Amino acid sequence: MFLTELAGKMVVNLQDGEVLGDVGDADLLIDETTGEILSILMPVKSTLFNRWFDRSYLTIEWSAVRKVGKEVIVVDLGQDHSPLW
Repeated sequence: MFLTELAGKMVVNLQDGEVLGDVGDADLLIDETTGEILSILMPVKSTLFNRWFDRSYLTIEWSAVRKVGKEVIVVDLGQDHSPLW
């Protein structure tokens, strides 16, 4: 799979069906030696507060990815997932 194939896909949590965002808006943490994706850094939906200050990110470990489909990436984060600041 090419990196460009991930762009435009929505990330959805398997546990609650929440749409976490678009991979095109996210950053990917990639192992420099192997080229493997380690995690997806998904920006948290903006609020009035974080629009003026630092953005917060939700780190999705690649091991949490359950399925990469044509339009959606399904991840299993459980019910309680909170962003990192």
